[in-house]
Amino acid sequence: MTQLTRRMLLGGAAATGAALALNPIPVRAAAPPVGKQATSFYRSKLGSFEVTVISDGVRVAPIPNGWVKNASQEQVLAAAEAAYMPKGSLVAPFNPLVINTGSKLVLMDTGFGPGVGPTVGQLTSVMAASGIDPKSIDIVAISHMHGDHILGLKNADGSLAFPNAEIMVPAADWAFWMNDDNAAKYKDPFNTAQMGFNRKIFGNLKDNVTQYQPGKELTSGITAIEASGHTPGQCVFVIASGNSKLLFQADVTNVPDLFLRNPDWHVMFDHEPEKAVTTRKRIHDMAAAEKILVHGFHYPFPALGYSEKAGNGYRMVPVAWNPML
Repeated sequence: MTQLTRRMLLGGAAATGAALALNPIPVRAAAPPVGKQATSFYRSKLGSFEVTVISDGVRVAPIPNGWVKNASQEQVLAAAEAAYMPKGSLVAPFNPLVINTGSKLVLMDTGFGPGVGPTVGQLTSVMAASGIDPKSIDIVAISHMHGDHILGLKNADGSLAFPNAEIMVPAADWAFWMNDDNAAKYKDPFNTAQMGFNRKIFGNLKDNVTQYQPGKELTSGITAIEASGHTPGQCVFVIASGNSKLLFQADVTNVPDLFLRNPDWHVMFDHEPEKAVTTRKRIHDMAAAEKILVHGFHYPFPALGYSEKAGNGYRMVPVAWNPML
């Protein structure tokens, strides 16, 4: 049996080194960074319905002073930092939802649409990547008429992004946002912007919009529930198929790490802050008690989870990612 000696090992190493010097191994450059995320959609089943969450994108921005009206800036910054958001900033996702009932294809809210910023306005491109043709949408159900929920109704050239869809909006929101007297009355920058957005989108669509009331079944299995406070007419949608339910909670709660945990906080975008708090607690008390699956427009993608009571507020329990339908 041949035994390895130190001299043999050193000799072998020298020979290998010489061979490499004569025949060097080519050095391959590292692959260039891709520089962008993949398109983001997530599909799941709800009874016999098919649910697709579509990411319209995410914004990361400094938290302005006064963003929460009844909490100090230090409290708000600490809450965001405790949620591991970039220091001093808020991470705000935007997540429209598509429901395939088997007979209707329903889009809930539309995101920002084109031209608002590089990280948002991705709805139609992501929808196409998910295999959904915007022309196949039968109903666009608007929960409330803020810009990040309506601007995606039109393309950059002003044409309808969902040309074959019935557009449904809450009647009380329509009465408020399309009222010229209110446009003259509410002169603060936020409301002025929202008035402008609504006229941009709906100015030539007044005869082509269906106004709905709370309690209205928009189509079989999808019912609007009153959830005002954030806006005068905001509604949430209960989607039911068989024994399964999903609550599209729209903006009842904004970013959950701040406003589920602190349901008494008044976000600067709430039209009637005290009413918004009452609505927030009513809706999430119901969701927690009935263990209803919740979709949050501003929840972290894929924006699905459960509301659970936690101290004086709630916490979001995300659903487990399921690779199967």
